[in-house]
Amino acid sequence: MILSIKRITLLCFVLLTIAAPAMAGELNLSVASSLKEVINELSSSYSVKHPATVFIKNFGPSGTLAGQIENGAPVDLFIAANNQWMDYLKEKNLVDGANAKMFAYNSLVFAGTTTKKVASISDLLKLDKIAIGSPKSVPAGEYAMTAFTKAGVDKQLSGKLVMAKDVRECLMYAELGEVDGGFVYRTDAMLAQKAKLLFVVPQKLYPRVTYPMALTVKAAHNNDAKAFYLFLQGAEAKSVLRKYGFVLK
Repeated sequence: MILSIKRITLLCFVLLTIAAPAMAGELNLSVASSLKEVINELSSSYSVKHPATVFIKNFGPSGTLAGQIENGAPVDLFIAANNQWMDYLKEKNLVDGANAKMFAYNSLVFAGTTTKKVASISDLLKLDKIAIGSPKSVPAGEYAMTAFTKAGVDKQLSGKLVMAKDVRECLMYAELGEVDGGFVYRTDAMLAQKAKLLFVVPQKLYPRVTYPMALTVKAAHNNDAKAFYLFLQGAEAKSVLRKYGFVLK
């Protein structure tokens, strides 16, 4: 009988230990790489007022993140770098599409360390290596490919392209001089130490860069996730977005 009580006590302890992360307000965020600095600053600020909230952050290409959510990753909040991957998860009924919000906007630019004069897409034909995010999973790469096609230079550039796993790797290649330049967002170019913003891609050549955000269906009853989601729609979040160069309308 005494042994039985000990076992019950041990079992209760184990169950409480397993439940601890949920009780602590654990939030799993899957966010486009280009928002890393913004989300890190905002989650840090939020934690000061809500010390019980524990953030687990996953930054990467929107397509990769969407695939992880589809495959059962424990995500509460998803912020993509285009509408396509958010719509994909809406169709799968994996995010709360009815309450999805637009977090911010951005623009596509070309940045690099080349000494050649590069002021437009047509000037890219002078270059040897150009980095873009892999179009299949990286929205910035897809935007770039769309711009190439509309500008009529896609075939001429095909042999010059170096694929990167995400927009930050693309910027890294440009910073290290491993390529003449790369297509990144304006906000990424603002963070560059060596690469310079060489030209802004005309908006008429590609869809506007959007950052939709939504809670996942799994987070429907997570009050901590809902509270942080509301925080991201507030004045402090907007101020931080502006600081890093994002556009709100």
